[in-house]
Amino acid sequence: MKIKEIVSALERFAPLPLQDGFDNAGLQIGLTDAEATGALLCLDVTEAILDEAIAMGYNLVISHHPLIFKGYKSITGKDYVERCILKAIKNDIVIYSAHTNLDNAPGGVNFKIAEKIGLKNVRILDPKENSLVKLVTFVPFAQADEVRNALFSAGCGYIGNYDSCSYNLEGEGTFRALEGSSPFCGNIGEFHHEREIRIETILPVYKKGEAIRALLTAHPYEEPAFDIYPLQNSWQQAGAGIIGELETPETELEFLKRIKKTFEVGCLKHNKLSGREIQTVALCGGAGAFLLPLAIRNRADVFITGEIKYHDYFGHEAEILMAEIGHYESEQYTKEIFYSIIRDLFPNVTLQFSKVNTNPIKYL
Repeated sequence: MKIKEIVSALERFAPLPLQDGFDNAGLQIGLTDAEATGALLCLDVTEAILDEAIAMGYNLVISHHPLIFKGYKSITGKDYVERCILKAIKNDIVIYSAHTNLDNAPGGVNFKIAEKIGLKNVRILDPKENSLVKLVTFVPFAQADEVRNALFSAGCGYIGNYDSCSYNLEGEGTFRALEGSSPFCGNIGEFHHEREIRIETILPVYKKGEAIRALLTAHPYEEPAFDIYPLQNSWQQAGAGIIGELETPETELEFLKRIKKTFEVGCLKHNKLSGREIQTVALCGGAGAFLLPLAIRNRADVFITGEIKYHDYFGHEAEILMAEIGHYESEQYTKEIFYSIIRDLFPNVTLQFSKVNTNPIKYL
């Protein structure tokens, strides 16, 4: 199995356009035409991680956090990132990272955290904005099913838990084929009426190119007419953070103790306990404190994230329980997502969770 096939599978699950503007997810180092000798799955890329991959004979490292965030004018080994770059290249190791694209993807990092906690009715806390468009095209009646299905196969028509969504309206189109054209129907120089279906469907903006290619391939006309409209709808299936409910309410102390155990937290920080019952849970892996106002607005009983600043703790005791479990701890199960994606599609690829704890924070 070639590494590029594994990379393609990861990007189908967590498309790179879903990453935040500051991020540098995707292929970090290496050539992907090589056959994969094995994939080491980890949260961070360090020299110890690469040594582990080398010892196993693996040529692919898949991480959540990108090794490379900034541009480099020279690679001299002056810090651990540069040393990792040199070591990976020297040993023909490919490094691939899925970061905020995996955070924002349906079924991504925050969904995995929700699964570990046991949340039901899980939905996105902060859905992506300005990420959807509507595609409209006009197709001869007899070919409408073929074009519609081609659009669905290209990623159009998903709304919540439904796929193959479209609106169809019968009407009449007109055109006159000019010299040099090859009309599907009608004759050159003659004004033609054609019974057509207006097909409307929705898609993420990053799939626009793929959808247009599918339309042009399936459409019988030499020059298909189509429109693309930007939508102001929130994209409820992608975005930051998660909110959901516990099947059975828990006391604050019971809940915090369970979270500490589940995520192997060395030091769980929280604000003052107020005696509330915990049932509605909002969360965000990593540095997710920016979502605290949304968690409060959505009436969550508790907000869990990896990092919270000191001053963010003030003034919320009556509104919400805040739980800070550590950046590494909150995202450690990301490796399981990588494993599931690859194992389901490529069962013969050798996979291994890294045994190296890359958490730079230690607890006394």
